[in-house]
This record gives sequence, structure tokens and C-alpha cells, in this order.
Amino acid sequence: MNKVVIAGGGAAGMAAAIGAAQAGCQVVVYEKNEKLGKKIYITGKGRCNVTNSCDTEDLFSHMVSNGKFLYSAIYGFSNFDVMGLMGECGCPLKIERGNRVFPVSDKSSDVIAALERRMKRLGVSVRYNEAVKEVVCQDGRCLGVVLEKGRKMVEAGAVIVATGGLSYPATGSTGDGYRFAEAASHTVTELSPALVPFTCAEEDVKKLQGLSLKNVEVTVYDGKKVIWKEFGEMLFTHFGVSGPVILSASSFAAKIIKKRPLDLVIDLKPALTPEQLDARILRDFDEAKNKRFKNSLNRLFPAKLIPVMVARSGIDPEKKVNEVTAKERERLVEAAKSFHVTLTGLRGYNEAIITQGGVDVKEINPATMESKKAQGLYFAGEVLDLDGVTGGFNLQIAWSTGMLAGRSAGAHVRDRQIRMINE
Repeated sequence: MNKVVIAGGGAAGMAAAIGAAQAGCQVVVYEKNEKLGKKIYITGKGRCNVTNSCDTEDLFSHMVSNGKFLYSAIYGFSNFDVMGLMGECGCPLKIERGNRVFPVSDKSSDVIAALERRMKRLGVSVRYNEAVKEVVCQDGRCLGVVLEKGRKMVEAGAVIVATGGLSYPATGSTGDGYRFAEAASHTVTELSPALVPFTCAEEDVKKLQGLSLKNVEVTVYDGKKVIWKEFGEMLFTHFGVSGPVILSASSFAAKIIKKRPLDLVIDLKPALTPEQLDARILRDFDEAKNKRFKNSLNRLFPAKLIPVMVARSGIDPEKKVNEVTAKERERLVEAAKSFHVTLTGLRGYNEAIITQGGVDVKEINPATMESKKAQGLYFAGEVLDLDGVTGGFNLQIAWSTGMLAGRSAGAHVRDRQIRMINE
């Protein structure tokens, strides 16, 4: 049988389809939605952060879970290979801050259209609004899939599960792949929303809803242990905190925060030492000699933040700045350099960019993405226990594992055909 069946037409599924079709196989993609790449449409706020243009070897340091497992996949289809493929398919790219790669058009739909064109050229068949109900395995071999509609059995030489995780369920990510994996005797590790905002305890933080801060340094502590530290941009929300540096922190905090709260410390002025900040405050006070304290901070903090900083400093808001003592200034400096937020939990899968956890990679061959439990069964993308921080790294996981699974499934089917002919 020369057929490779792929369950799921997202990033990993499309890459797998291209890889298997290039190997000369008949490829059929079953996609439960009315179009391919539904989750890609919303990534990068609709712009699609395709990958990251850092040195290929640096990709691994941006992985959170099981980075070493990805060596064969990434070196087999690297970030530069992804960029090359997009260019070949008529989707020119650009590189922005942090080496993040986007389509020149800023439209995620152009990325999907480019891949669709390549799939069409390679003769890939896509069955829209067709969900896979189960993957059929028997005696250590994968035989095909059963479709949701009509419970029809589709035989295949190889099956690739690229169904995604649980994040953004409206895009069709409803955890089907985990069920398929468990039915094939695979272990699914603990699942959690990741790259997701945090909820917090403090009411004053919630008053800052909508305030975006740039060039801050955030540190997340579990007791005295630092679990995440990064410089960048963050956002206050009606429930807590979000933004790029916060989302990345969530991937390192996901398992711990289920057990206990964590301490987020924001340095609002990381470019200044406490002494330099105190000198800056003194200069501002000197220029506003007769002003009340509450009206003297507009050059130091955004307007929305000032009432919270006044309250946190413990200084009488009506006090004139020329009466503020050195000890009181010290408290203001401390509040600015160590703005504490108690993180109490994570928001749900509806707001999570990815799912952390998945099919245990110990049970997958890293050189092929083939199951160690069932011959001819492959897994790719978010369904696996693999994840990275923000910046294009999670899509790179999808492209690399998808392409490797497709190529490997194609080779498996081809080799099996040759054996059958020789027999």
C-alpha cells in the first residue's frame, strides 16, 4: 500500500504531507475543519511568526521540554530550510526584533497559501470536514484509520498523527491525538496550558488593566529559586499579567504553579542601579519642589501606574516632595526595582498558545518520529511532549517534526513495497 494518511492539517500535518509526497507516496490529509492551518491563522496576532532566524544550534536553548529529542528533526529540516521553503513557495519573509521571522505581507494566510500550493503541486489530497475517529493498530502494526463520518475504515501503509494539542480548542485542537496515542499503548505525560497569561492575587495589579510596559526585567521565583528571568515587554490585564516575557515564563512555571503560588518581581527601571534611580528621583523632585508627591512622578512612570506606586511606596500622597525623606525615597526605589506580584495560576487552554506535555518522547524514535509501539505509526507537532518559548520556536518544532515524520513514513511505505515485490 503506497498511501500515507495524515490526521490533522495544521503546521505539522502540512509539513508531513510535503515530506511524504516528496518521497513519492500517495498522501491523504484528513482535516476536521473547513480549511487547513486554522491555528496558523491566529499565530503572531494573525501575522504568523514562521520561525526564528537564530543560529540553528541556538534553537535548542529556546526549547523548554525535551530539546535533545529534536536534534535529528531540526538538523534534518532547520529554520533556514523552513525559510527557504517559504521563499520557494512564493511567500517572502522578513526578520524582526529577536530574530523573529514573519511573512513580508504580515498575513498568516500567505504562509498557509504557500504550503497549500506546494501540497497541490505534489498531488496531496486534502479531505476537509473529515475527522479521524480512531487509529487502527494490530499486532504491533498500524493498519490505517477509522473516519468519524460513517465509521469508514481507510487502510494505509503509514499513519501520521498531527492533531495538535488542547490550546485554542476553537481551531479544532481537542486532544484527539492523545486518545489515539493511548489507544496504541503510548504514555501521555501531564498536560498543561503553556505560553499563557497568569492570574494574580493583588487587587492593585488588576487596576493596571491595559497598561503595557516595555524594557522591564521580570524574574519569577519559587521561594528563593529563580525559575525564569527575562528582559522585554509585558502587559497588565483584568485578571493578572500577560505579554511576551510573561508568556514564556508560564512554560517554566506550569507544573509548579499547580502546587503553590509563585512570586513575580518586576524591575521597572532595569537600566538604573538603585543609587542612579534615587539620583534621578532627586532631580525630578528638585524640578517639582512645591508639588505634592502624588503629582511628581509623571516623568518616571506611566500615568496609570502612578497611584499604585504611590500606594506601594507608603509615602503620603499629599506630602510635598521637598519634605520626602531619604528613607521614604528608598522605599520608592525599592517599589520600582522590585514590584512584587503573587502569581496564583494560569489561564485556560482558550488563551494558551500551546499545550505543554503530550505523547512521551521516550516512546518515539527521534530519528524518524515513528512509534516504538506500533510500526508505521508516526507522531508530529504539538501532540508530542515538546515545547519552546515564544519567538517562532514552537512552529519550528511543528515544521521539523512534521517534515521528518513525512519523509520517514514515505520511506517506510516505499521500503515495504520493495520488500513485497522481492518476496
